[in-house]
Amino acid sequence: MRVSDIIRVVSGGCEIDLLVSPRSNRTGPEGVDEWRRMLVFRVKAPPLEGRANKEVVSLMNDLTGFKCEVIRGMTSRQKTVFVRGDASIVAEKLEGKG
Repeated sequence: MRVSDIIRVVSGGCEIDLLVSPRSNRTGPEGVDEWRRMLVFRVKAPPLEGRANKEVVSLMNDLTGFKCEVIRGMTSRQKTVFVRGDASIVAEKLEGKG
């Protein structure tokens, strides 16, 4: 399964479901969890006071080149990120990183 298979096109951009692993020793996408249909995403920040969410948004902004925000799952490991950009471009940029 590829990243493009889990991206949903919505008005104004696209949504991506993430399975976030905080307190990791590395950062960035780790591939797609085919069973959950989510992008596995690692961050070094702990899940305290929104630090992991901030790191997710920062990394997604850097990886995609578009403005991103967490829209669901603020206190969960399972999050939905809204990306204000073309889904095909986002998928292309994330495919090589995962």
